[in-house]
Order: sequence, then structure tokens, then C-alpha cells
Amino acid sequence: MKQGRRAAGLLLLTAMLAGCGLSSSNEQETKPLQGKTLVFMAASHPWMDAIRPLLPSFEAETGIRVIVQSYFEDQLTQKLSLNLTSDSHTPDVFMYRPLQEGLLFNRNGWLEHLDNYVTKDTTYDWNDFSPQAVRSSMVDEKLGGIPVITEQGMLYYRKDLLREEGIPVPKTLDELATAAKRLHNPDKGVYGFVARGQRSPLVTQVSSFLYSEGGDFTDGRKATINTPAAIRAFELYGGLLRDYGPPDVINMSWPQAIAFFAEGKAAFYTDATSIYRTVTDPARSNIADKVGFAPFPAGSSGSRTYSITSWGLAMNPSSGQKEAAWAFIRWATSKEIVLATQAKGNTGARQSVWNSPEGTAAFPSELAAVIQGYGDTGVDHDRPAAVNVAEAREAVGEIVQRVMTGYPDIKQKADEQNAILQSILDQE
Repeated sequence: MKQGRRAAGLLLLTAMLAGCGLSSSNEQETKPLQGKTLVFMAASHPWMDAIRPLLPSFEAETGIRVIVQSYFEDQLTQKLSLNLTSDSHTPDVFMYRPLQEGLLFNRNGWLEHLDNYVTKDTTYDWNDFSPQAVRSSMVDEKLGGIPVITEQGMLYYRKDLLREEGIPVPKTLDELATAAKRLHNPDKGVYGFVARGQRSPLVTQVSSFLYSEGGDFTDGRKATINTPAAIRAFELYGGLLRDYGPPDVINMSWPQAIAFFAEGKAAFYTDATSIYRTVTDPARSNIADKVGFAPFPAGSSGSRTYSITSWGLAMNPSSGQKEAAWAFIRWATSKEIVLATQAKGNTGARQSVWNSPEGTAAFPSELAAVIQGYGDTGVDHDRPAAVNVAEAREAVGEIVQRVMTGYPDIKQKADEQNAILQSILDQE
């Protein structure tokens, strides 16, 4: 059976490479890119851990050598900025965060637009990619990169605590607040709710509250973080953290918040689907067998969470190896390789993989059902669309933190921060 699967995989890879124009009747024609060398600048990420052992098969089939340079997230951004600013030919291919860096990179001319690559390559099956993931990878109506990792908002909860108190899984934000209040018991080491409280990191997670209350960060190029819907959302999120969160929650980004939940110290946690392994790995979690996963609770406008590309693959416009670079991107995001990386727990963007039993086998069934249930729904961004996205996030996060600290007039603060966000947008 295993031999049959390997044979099928080889046939699929051969067909894929044939679609790239890499197969013919003799060695030279079969490997027209023989001898090419690519520099791939990557993030230190579980997806990279999954793809690295597969690289020798790509190199053997194509004759292309791939040099991987791996960096931590912020180091990667710095390194890319240095190289691309100088119009360096390397890296040829790189990982990037479309919603954090896409507009800036595109404005600076650092992204090769890939629209023609995906549309001319009919065997690639571009329509198989999640529409939301594709939309979040677009910049100025051009395709800036290919989705690699997707994520959506989700509710993490303690099955045991809810069962003991006879509390159903919250389906609305009001139910979440009520349940968090009931389960909040700091004297016994359990807080009702935890999530990101740091000013900039919290923005991506408050977005689901914002959309579910009928708001958004902007309407076109008009800032809208002072609308009634936005204020309701910020007060909901900030109020949960203020009333039922741990004392130092204002200093928590996702690593601290999810670690707190994994230690068994909170009843509820809202964050991205892609980081679930921290709470399901017994080596890192005290509650690995007690975690439940549910769709994001509905607000006054229903359950509306983000569904985005958190990491993508992009091509350097200055690369002298664009044909080889596309062959690599095509391979790394093919159905076969997406299935292989998703089998390691990475949340890919191909719908056919999510719709196959093999594509969900590595995930808790409840989690897979949540992701599959979002289907084509979801908002294609989780932060303000701005070139200077860091400052834009700070403007939003300031409002939520003021809620967390009991600021008396949130409408006034929201008006002030809305003016700041509008100024950022106007300058761009």
C-alpha cells in the first residue's frame, strides 16, 4: 500500500513538472533548469520544518539547487528589506506576511506580480486555492504571492470546566461573556478569559469582534474605528480582558497568552487556528486532552472572523532565475506538497486538500470541522490595510488598551485614534 502511494506521488510530481515544461524525451529536455541555483529566504516556521526534508526530491527532479536561508520573523523582514532595497538578485524566492508587509513591499517594487504565472499554468489549478487566502494576497489588484499558511479566528475552550458547570459552548459573544464570568475564579487559579493584550498584537484578534459587531477598520480609505459598531467591539474585547483576564494581560502577545491557556489557567481563549499545536502537544500543554475548538462566537452581525494568508511565497522582481523561481513556488504550493505539509499540522490554502480525509488527518477532528465550516466565508484581512501597518495597528490597539485600563470616555479616545488612523491613510 505504501509503495502504491509512493508510486502515485511520483506520477503526480512528474505530471506537475511536465505542466511546468520540465519533462521531455531526454535528460537535457527533462531538466531544462539543470544547474540553476536558487536562494530561498525563509522564516523559522513549522511549514519550513515540513518543507525542508522534501527539497531533495525537488532538486533531483528538476536539477535546481535550493539554498535555504532561515531567520526568525523580525530578522527575516530586516534581511529582506536590506537585500531588496539594494536591488539584489537574491533571494530569488522568499516567505513574507502579505497583510503585514505586502503593501510596503509592493510600493517599493519588491514583489514580482504572479497573476500571469498562475493563469497561464492551467495544470496548477489556481481555482483550488481558498478565495479569502487569495484576496488577502492581493496588492493593488495584483497577486503579490502564493498562500502558504492560512488562519482564521476561533474560540479555544476548556471542555472539562464547561462540563463541570453545565455550561454549553458559547455561540454568541454575549454567551461568551456570561460563561467567562461564571468560570472566572482567580482564587483557584482559573481566569475566565485570556487573549492578546499588547497594543499592536491584539489588533488582529479584536478584528473578529469588530466584524461580528458589523464594523471594520476602514471603509475604503476612510478610517472607521470610532463608529458605534467599532466601539462596541473594542469594549467587548477589552472588557473581557479587564474583567476576566490575568493581571498582566496587557503585556501579552500570542506566545504569552496561549502559554497561559496551555497551563490550564484560563477557561476561554480566542486566537488563530494556525497556532493550535501549542495547546494540543502534551509536551507543551497541561490541558492537551481537555481543549475544545469552536467557531468564533456571533456578535450582533453574526459570526464573522478573519480568514487570511498569514504567510506566502513571493518572487524577487530582480531575480535572474524567474523560471526556476516559479518552478520552485509551483512545486512548494502544489496539491501534493500542500498535502505533505498539512500532514504535519500546517494549515494550507488548497480547498481540495482540506476536503480530503488525508488533509485533515493530522488535526483534531473538532478543529478540522471548524476550519472546514468557514468554507468561503470570512473577512480577507485582520488589520487595517496600510503601508505603515505598524502605526495603524498602534492607533487601533490604543483604544482597546484604554478599555482594559478603565478609561472613562472611550468615544473620545476612539475619535482621537480615528483621526490618527485617517492621517496615516491620507499620507499614503
